Amino acid sequence: MRSVPHCPTPAQGIPPEAARLPPPMATNPLDNKSQAWSALFSEPMSELVQRYTASVSFDQRLWRADIDGSLAHAEMLHAQGLLSAEDHAAIERGMTQIVADIEAGRFDWRLDLEDVHLNIEARLTQLVGDAGKRLHTGRSRNDQVATDLRLWLRREIDALAPLLAALQAALVGVAEQHVDTILPGYTHMQVAQPVSFAHHLLAYVEMFARDAERLADVRRRVNLLPLGAAALAGTSYPLDRARVAKTLGFDGLCQNSLDAVSDRDFAIEFASFAAITMVHVSRLAEEIVLWMSQNFGFIDLADRYCTGSSIMPQKRNPDVAELARGKSGRTIGHLMALLTLMKSQPLTYNKDNQEDKEPLFDSVDTVRDTLRIMAEMVAGVIVKPDAMERAALKGYATATDLADYLVKKGLPFRDAHEAVAHAVKAAMASGQDLAALPLETLQGFHPAIEQDVFDVLSLRGSLNARTVLGGTAPVQVRAQLARHRVRLGTSMPT
Repeated sequence: MRSVPHCPTPAQGIPPEAARLPPPMATNPLDNKSQAWSALFSEPMSELVQRYTASVSFDQRLWRADIDGSLAHAEMLHAQGLLSAEDHAAIERGMTQIVADIEAGRFDWRLDLEDVHLNIEARLTQLVGDAGKRLHTGRSRNDQVATDLRLWLRREIDALAPLLAALQAALVGVAEQHVDTILPGYTHMQVAQPVSFAHHLLAYVEMFARDAERLADVRRRVNLLPLGAAALAGTSYPLDRARVAKTLGFDGLCQNSLDAVSDRDFAIEFASFAAITMVHVSRLAEEIVLWMSQNFGFIDLADRYCTGSSIMPQKRNPDVAELARGKSGRTIGHLMALLTLMKSQPLTYNKDNQEDKEPLFDSVDTVRDTLRIMAEMVAGVIVKPDAMERAALKGYATATDLADYLVKKGLPFRDAHEAVAHAVKAAMASGQDLAALPLETLQGFHPAIEQDVFDVLSLRGSLNARTVLGGTAPVQVRAQLARHRVRLGTSMPT
């Protein structure tokens, strides 16, 4: 398939590819843009303007949605008596040929025909004559492109949903192996309390589960049919919009013709989903980068997800995680671009909306590729439990457990908090963990402390004590794993 280059700036001039565009087809009125618009225009569009306004270099990916929408429209026109059986059959025959040409890379995408819609219509007319010219009855490119974009995005959403599930399943799979692995939990990047590594991973599963819910919600608003709104005011032809909606699998119709052709909320909502999802990916990627570093040493990654250095032979860099973290900026930028694109547009359609596609397309591509590679990388993570546990011992992670112990002995929490602060200060001065202090020393901070305190001060004891719903105790973590397995439609391993 010959791709069409992006429009150059005036300073760059017209690239030589323009000379290689195929000659015009004399029988097709779409060959001359002034004729395509109307006899009102007295001169053809300049070559520079053609390149500046053309979108075929990027919107050709809508081709299948454009053909599906056109076939449904043609079938409805025929059912409504607006298109003869002969013309309908010719349109179907011509579209079949166009599909074959595009799939085989034989289709000649023409810059002078501006976009995917006119390219396909021109080729159809070349193949089947006047029947191709009748296809546009009762529609405009305004409602046509809105329909194509919704059809295309719906398919992409349906492809993304399993990728979100696969990433969650990968996290669950690793978590199942590490319910009893102790990880230092952090606040302000300071060791706070010990947590189950599985519990930590399941926090990301919760994030991606919300992303999946958002994606499903976006799909509901994407799946409404604009076709039939025509340019902006509807049409005088007796169209059966509900029939087209049913044929194309839409859940309903856009109810206001002005809104139908100008609305891009669905694209903004998807971009919002993409940005939030990539922020979650970025947070996970950041932790992977930290955990793999020598300062942490909590995990290792397979070589296929790392790169080396051109000068330092010892380096293994987590480039995949770093790029995933970096690509979140692209999707956040695309959301801002789409919001800015729409903020000053009066009703109804404006040429500005041509700029909705590249941010949307790139958001889809970025999220799809990132989810796929993150799921693969996470599934192959090598966990180092001993390093995690050693790190948890460095930050007096069971200090809160000692305070809770004293509260259960009858102290007000604030008094217990103060007593434990003195204990931690003494432990720091002696370079010991709280659990390493002699009982007599601990009793000096409060006489209620007894021998059973050492069960409380152990990392394992701290972990096991947090049995509240949603807590990090292994019994709770296993319950959450079972819930996620059911939700994701997979069974627990035997």
